[in-house]
Amino acid sequence: MGLSRREFMKAGVLGGASLILPLQPILVAAARRRLPESKLPAPFAVPLSIPPVLPPLTSEGTTDFYEITMREAEAEILPGRSTTIFGYNGITPGPTLSVRRGRTVVVRQINALPQRHPTLRYECTTSVHLHGNATPPQYDGWAEDLSAPGFFKDYIYPNDQNERTMWYHDHAVHHTAENTYMGLAGLYITDEGRNIPLPSGRYDVPLVVQDKIFDTDGQFLFDDDGQKELMGDVILVNGRPWPVLQVERRKYLFRILNASTSRAYRLALSTGEPFTFVSGDGGLMPAPQQDKTFRIGVAERYGVVIDFAKYPIGQQVVLRNLELKNNEEFPSTRQVMRFDVVSEAADLTRNEVPAVLKPGGGQDDPMALQPSQARRTRDWRFERRRGQWAINGLFWDPRRMDAAPGLNDVEIWRFDNHSGGWFHPVHVHLIDFKILDRNGRPPFPYERGPKDTVYVGEGEVVRLIGKFGPHAGKYMMHCHNVVHEDHEMMTNFEVGKGGPDPVTAAPPRPVSELPGRPL
Repeated sequence: MGLSRREFMKAGVLGGASLILPLQPILVAAARRRLPESKLPAPFAVPLSIPPVLPPLTSEGTTDFYEITMREAEAEILPGRSTTIFGYNGITPGPTLSVRRGRTVVVRQINALPQRHPTLRYECTTSVHLHGNATPPQYDGWAEDLSAPGFFKDYIYPNDQNERTMWYHDHAVHHTAENTYMGLAGLYITDEGRNIPLPSGRYDVPLVVQDKIFDTDGQFLFDDDGQKELMGDVILVNGRPWPVLQVERRKYLFRILNASTSRAYRLALSTGEPFTFVSGDGGLMPAPQQDKTFRIGVAERYGVVIDFAKYPIGQQVVLRNLELKNNEEFPSTRQVMRFDVVSEAADLTRNEVPAVLKPGGGQDDPMALQPSQARRTRDWRFERRRGQWAINGLFWDPRRMDAAPGLNDVEIWRFDNHSGGWFHPVHVHLIDFKILDRNGRPPFPYERGPKDTVYVGEGEVVRLIGKFGPHAGKYMMHCHNVVHEDHEMMTNFEVGKGGPDPVTAAPPRPVSELPGRPL
């Protein structure tokens, strides 16, 4: 097993601090070279772009085969400037995989990144996590299941769950923050709305929201503020700064993903109208919910319907970002994008939000779970220890399992963030869960659907209930502020017994062994 970053830094201190001292000039230089506010791009000057949908290379029976290459590329993010990115197929966000429930998907991920990051100089190893999928452990993106440059891995996804909006992103030990910040993130969608009349086609729009810091040369700056956070002053949606979407006077479905490094958002419409929420991380809610604002932590996804028929042609509606405690806010981060109402609706089919979205009660429906079904309750404390965030006083150790639910056991997990100083978007791999309460009160309206990531604010205690299956094996739970995650705010649990080892069961292989297609 490799050394943790904490152990690595300790070794550097004992060895004469030569491993630590070079970091300080890098941070000082980063502060000097940050693009000043006066040079930031103007908001609402570029149109929203939509990530392309990647077709399968081939299909065989009930299996679809895809291939993606992670590589360094150049992108025009700031007008007239070229920015070096890491991208799935050389773009960020990466291509969207639009798949069908019940069809197995095999994705060959080829690491063609440079050996070293262009400025931070770490080795560009990767591990791909399909966030929101009940994946066998050897394909889940275990943090130490690493593909070095020049290696590839075939990831197999059963797609047995209900339809939902997921995303795939890097999960490499100690460098998830840097790799995802450079661009390694993309959408993976099974269409949860095809059997009900929710907006679809061009009226079903993904919004991948991120924040970045740029230097004076137009390159990404990575500054984690002493292992606490990375808060950018440029908001990107689908890779473009503060874009504009022209809309018709009808309903639109927006699949909103927070793919930032640390920043959470509290979103609201400039008109004060409420959002209608139809889905959470794990798919459709039992019934639609409404709220005028909502907070969305890193990795959370919400399906939101906005009805532009309420507005006249010519109306401009801004998606605003209101302040949240512990965020570092800038004047430029108070807005996200703009919707311009430009015409009457060309098509009014699939323009409804049914009163019932998903009848509940199935044995695998997390929203049907009740506390009386839980075999036990586990307590998890998020706290500061020796300058780092810890879980139950411990830092991540891949050899240690801190919980062992039985296969298909129902458990209640209690997340306690009373240490002060930060919020934590906490992700539990493998399962969907239902939020039972927050500080003894019901969850917010927009949280009343299946979840895999929960915002645990400063001073909050959140209880959730979930069923641990359908796979046996070792999985992770961690803060999805990926700066915190990279600095050991992560733990492991093992479901059942006898599951495949997440590192050795399906190891990456060198590209020299590439067969003609996956498997």
